[in-house]
Amino acid sequence: MCLAIPAKVVSVQEFMATVDMMGNERVVGSALVPDIKVGDYVLVHAGFAIEIIDEVTAKETETILLEEVEKLAEGE
Repeated sequence: MCLAIPAKVVSVQEFMATVDMMGNERVVGSALVPDIKVGDYVLVHAGFAIEIIDEVTAKETETILLEEVEKLAEGE
């Protein structure tokens, strides 16, 4: 099983992009989605942006991930 995290693109330079991932900035590879631009939302897996997604999907996914982390912290 793999997990991809939604992130908002902050800047793009050639085959690298800086993304905001739940309040944390990371540099990721962008070669798999060469059409990304600042403001896009992407799914990030293993240090690479793997797909462009819409903002609604990004926010929904982020909410689900945060809820699951909360459950884990509470021991559920």
